Amino acid sequence: ATSATVLLQGESGTGKDVAAQYVHRNSSRKSAEFVAVNCASLSESLLESELFGHEKGAFTGAIATRKGRIEQAHGGTFFLDEVGELSPATQAKLLRVIETRAFERLGSSRTLHVDVRWISATHRDLRMLVAEGRFREDLYHRLAVFPIALPPLRDRREDLLPLARRLLGSSFALTEDAERALLAASFPGNIRELRNLLERAKILAEGPHLSARALGLVGAAPPAARDELLPLEALERQQISKVLEAVGGNRKAAAAHLGIGLRTLYEKLKRYALS
Repeated sequence: ATSATVLLQGESGTGKDVAAQYVHRNSSRKSAEFVAVNCASLSESLLESELFGHEKGAFTGAIATRKGRIEQAHGGTFFLDEVGELSPATQAKLLRVIETRAFERLGSSRTLHVDVRWISATHRDLRMLVAEGRFREDLYHRLAVFPIALPPLRDRREDLLPLARRLLGSSFALTEDAERALLAASFPGNIRELRNLLERAKILAEGPHLSARALGLVGAAPPAARDELLPLEALERQQISKVLEAVGGNRKAAAAHLGIGLRTLYEKLKRYALS
């Protein structure tokens, strides 16, 4: 029950879009529009037109006035997916909209005012982009008022079977060997990969019970207990997180303690979606 700006951070496929819609549905703006734009799917010029709209004749092909997506979200929630892909010029314009709640359509001098709740998402480490000079620090602080980290599926295996059952629906069920095989799989593509695997199995299924063979996971080893044998990547992620916490987030000190270079640490933070 707030209009605070939310930043969703996590690897691709961890459910950032689903989380954004959930936040909207449980907010005071749930009766208004939820408008989403993927910043990585459009060129800079098309993205600005998509965000702010344009007047007739503003550029070649602008045959009519068009409302921007921000304007359409007035009173509701605006979701900026993959916000880390914004160009410096678009970052500056977005910062102004967030700070002043005002903007102009392309080709117009008339200022429009909007009331929207901002949610953004990224698979990148925005702090690292700020340190590299590729993302505005003032915009980062505007977007990250309430950050939420969505962990990868490999770090939340207790959620894997409930998610699988939810995605399968009531018409299909997993056999015991299928459940063991799912728990043993790594799922680098996270929930998106899990969903696709289950969808293929449903299409090819000869009955309501899906086995490990039906899932294409025959031969997968049963999972070790979480406190016993873990994949090397999971151990590395845990150690980096533990060291960062111990040194109060000081990355230079963390790199020295881990015996790696600062650049290598940044790369690992990005890889494991650690902030």
